[in-house]
Amino acid sequence: MPKPERRSRWMHALLAPAALLWLSPLAWMVLTSFKTKPEIFDPAAGVLPRALQWTNYPAALSVAPFGTYLLNSVLVTGGILAAQLVTITLAAYAFARLRFPGRDLLFGLFLLQVMFPIYATFLTNFITVRELGLLNSLWALMVPFIASGYGTFMLRQAFRQVPTELADAARLDGCGHWATLWHVYLPLVRPTLVAFGIISVVTHWNDYMWPLLVTNSEAVRTLPIGLGLLAKADSGADWPRLMAATVVVSPLLLLFMVFQRRFVDSFMHAGLK
Repeated sequence: MPKPERRSRWMHALLAPAALLWLSPLAWMVLTSFKTKPEIFDPAAGVLPRALQWTNYPAALSVAPFGTYLLNSVLVTGGILAAQLVTITLAAYAFARLRFPGRDLLFGLFLLQVMFPIYATFLTNFITVRELGLLNSLWALMVPFIASGYGTFMLRQAFRQVPTELADAARLDGCGHWATLWHVYLPLVRPTLVAFGIISVVTHWNDYMWPLLVTNSEAVRTLPIGLGLLAKADSGADWPRLMAATVVVSPLLLLFMVFQRRFVDSFMHAGLK
């Protein structure tokens, strides 16, 4: 047996338990969503539900307007992603391929925001949103995140890996900066865009603290807020219904599993050159 193949077998044998450990909370969530409330606190109940309680799903979704929460989450997440793709693309192209005084210094200052935890900017962001009169609106959830330092860095590194000969050939054919960016650079960095898209969607889809600070009505709340309210019900958390609602509103796991190879490849190559 060749040595690389043997090493691969050992690697898979070591990673299989880690994969099962990672999947165990997901399996617990799905199984719990089909149980009754007494089964949760019964040590003799076992892992599997005695009978599948399908009624937990419609009951969970009827507790709060999860349809509105879902629509708000889609609008906010999609709006942030669309704005970020525009801003990081233009900024990354400027930092990677344009020459202007102070470019490297400006890029270093631009990356300072990556070093600060997002919670450190909540106070200033809240004051800004309040002064703009955007509190308790979907715009309040999107405006502070229309740019991304991490995304700019990630895409700049990808742009710098594109051979300059391709851009030179495009300019010889009469392409300007816009045409070169659209026809040469963007098609070649599509995996990086997909990887950043996954990061952005997961981050803002699951965001809880910022929507909690700037919204106070059901009309503009998002799914994490709805799940939090369901968990803090006056009668105590109904764990089967809470898990059922979580299963329904958590499609991002499937999205990550579908694009995980492209995400990992782009992340591994982001620091090259």
